[in-house]
Amino acid sequence: MFNGICNLGIVPLRKEPSHQSEMTNQVLFGEHFTILEKDKEWSKIKLSFDNFEGYIHHLQFQEISEDIYERIVNDEYTLSNEIIDFISTKNNDLITIPLGANLPFYENNTLKINTSIFNFEGKISKGTLDKDKIIHKAFTYLNTPYLWGGKTPFGIDCSGFSQMVYKLCGYKLLRDANQQATQGEVLSFIEESEPGDLAFFDNDEGEITHVGIILNNYQIIHAHGKVRIDTLDHSGIYNAELQKHTHKLRIIKRII
Repeated sequence: MFNGICNLGIVPLRKEPSHQSEMTNQVLFGEHFTILEKDKEWSKIKLSFDNFEGYIHHLQFQEISEDIYERIVNDEYTLSNEIIDFISTKNNDLITIPLGANLPFYENNTLKINTSIFNFEGKISKGTLDKDKIIHKAFTYLNTPYLWGGKTPFGIDCSGFSQMVYKLCGYKLLRDANQQATQGEVLSFIEESEPGDLAFFDNDEGEITHVGIILNNYQIIHAHGKVRIDTLDHSGIYNAELQKHTHKLRIIKRII
């Protein structure tokens, strides 16, 4: 079995093996994965963090050994903790990385991919944080433009937003809203919820298609056009600018 790691800042993960194919996710620097299939230009991969599958171009990652892969899997995640930062090579070449990028084998301001040593002097996030830190991390993404498949402060979708906020606090969420809705404990009423809990919303066919993070005072922060704060009630999300409900509430879940 082959394994790989992303050695660039932000790489698109495609639905099909083509640059013209839909971007369904992004692979951030340091994210590692199993290679399921490979041809001359593209590989189908499964991300270690959430088992999400898609296609990545061969020029946008490096292969790693099974031993290195297992060591990264078993190591505690160290993540970059600024909206944008950079790492430098021994030749002083810079690689720009976004908030939430992985820093494999990080120690004393250095990290390593295969035999390449990188220097990083920015802020890091490591370990599990208290639940109240979820809201603080969520506000970091406020006004980020909506981007299908995105998961950075330069473009993000609703489930990418909730996943990255939780990841920065040391918790694992699956990638898509309908998958995240299978995690955690069901709450019966909004009144039972706490800041940091997740609210899920469905479409006319009953499919869960949206997720947001609950705040205080019946508010919710979510990605819809941009990462924004709206009102949450028993019907769903009410957008005061549009003067209407934009999403229909299906379920509330407590993850931590």
